[in-house]
Amino acid sequence: MRVVLGALWMISLASLAAPAPLRFSVSDSWAMPMTQMENGQPVQGIMYDLMLSLATQVGRPAEFHVLARARIASAMEHGDIDVRCYVAQAWLDNLSGDYTWSVPLMVQRNVLASGPTAPQPVQVGTLTPQSIGTVLNYRYAILDPLFASGQLTRDDSRSEDLVLHKLVAGRFNYAVINEWILDRFNLSLAPGRRLHKVAVIDEQSLGCMVRNDPNVPVQRILRTLLRMRMSGEIDDLIKLYTGENAQPLPTPDKN
Repeated sequence: MRVVLGALWMISLASLAAPAPLRFSVSDSWAMPMTQMENGQPVQGIMYDLMLSLATQVGRPAEFHVLARARIASAMEHGDIDVRCYVAQAWLDNLSGDYTWSVPLMVQRNVLASGPTAPQPVQVGTLTPQSIGTVLNYRYAILDPLFASGQLTRDDSRSEDLVLHKLVAGRFNYAVINEWILDRFNLSLAPGRRLHKVAVIDEQSLGCMVRNDPNVPVQRILRTLLRMRMSGEIDDLIKLYTGENAQPLPTPDKN
């Protein structure tokens, strides 16, 4: 009995000494080079490497919660998630909860992609009425007036990868897609079947939001993200997975 009690006491001490995990949200709509999923968990990609490196440098184990994009805000509000990355303040309306934002970490460019037979540049506002490929619960502020007027109609898919597969299959003539994801996807296609960028839709500076909670090392997380940005670590991750240099961002205030 003493041996059993001693073992339980040692286990209790070990669990008390272990730091609490840093819980990250992962959108189930992400695709490579942002994140690759296996058995329901991220295993590589820009965002996986960024979040894992952040947790390691903060001294916490990383825990990834894969959620539908529409559920992430609620999960943070209820304290199930500590950090949400790859997000812009402009994407979030009526945000409920107490959060602190990191400095901008990267620039996302959304482009209008076409099939392999229509590579000519287009003016989005002059498109004839039609459906275009979009991602469920993604916001495209510049296109909202065209959706509202009925000139364009959303054809939503759960992930950006599915949007591109539908474009290849001819379900629609155009799709809105992250430029990095499009470039990565094109590598899997024969040169004659590759998709084309025919317009830039928008550019967004993205960062991380951290839930303000006494159990979350908020300032340490923010300082670490700033250091990762200033040291070039995040730019190196982007180049590792895309082969391209990151888009320039304004130099953040160090004070």
